[in-house]
Amino acid sequence: MEELLREMHAWMRDYMKSFYTEDAEIQQAIRMKEVHTGYVTAIAKDLAKHLGLTGHDADLAEIMGLFHDVGRFRQFTLYRTFNDAESEDHAALGLKVLAELPFLPRLSPEDAELVRFAILNHNKKEIAPTEDARQLLFARLLRDADKLDIFRVLRPFLAPPDGSGISPDFLEKFIAGEQVDYTKIRTLEDRKLVRLMWVYDVNFSWTLRRIRERGYIRDIIAHLPETPRLELGVQRLLTYVEEKCAKEDKIEIKK
Repeated sequence: MEELLREMHAWMRDYMKSFYTEDAEIQQAIRMKEVHTGYVTAIAKDLAKHLGLTGHDADLAEIMGLFHDVGRFRQFTLYRTFNDAESEDHAALGLKVLAELPFLPRLSPEDAELVRFAILNHNKKEIAPTEDARQLLFARLLRDADKLDIFRVLRPFLAPPDGSGISPDFLEKFIAGEQVDYTKIRTLEDRKLVRLMWVYDVNFSWTLRRIRERGYIRDIIAHLPETPRLELGVQRLLTYVEEKCAKEDKIEIKK
């Protein structure tokens, strides 16, 4: 596995750099995804170790992190956007890219399917139903690693309320502690609220503690309009965060 990981990392480095361009706007977008890939890869491996996974499974988590956004580079080249709703699902596109490469066939069929399942489900509103406990575990792990770094990526783009308001259905979902359909975002405030809703979809306390400690939650709240209804949702969320962070992560590890 060590040699395979080296080859995967070398290929991914070269692949990402192949999209470099003199166009400053495009270069900034590509570099952002390149850096994000590095962070998610490291986070996925760290989370796997925290959960007590085997060295083999930690390597699988690293592979998932490395390739989770491989579709983003082709997506931006084809469509000049990272918006899936305006182009195509970047996770599904990523699997198309991986299918062209020699790496996954060098894993066992079970491990290759784990990688595919986790990548395909890392960006969905919900994980697809599965009876396979390992598929569910790795999908949750990758989703957490991705979300933790997305909070970092999006932090510089936070802006004060622009008057567009929060869509009523989004606000009610937030108050209820539920997720929403990302494709139905209508305002800047909707987009910020969705990031807060992600908190309810964080699977492991390890991840949520880091989100809280780095101030991501408070930053987003500070950039939302102040209304009594929104405050109901905020207080519910902050209570949930404290309770979740106080718990220990326990999983049933299966070889």
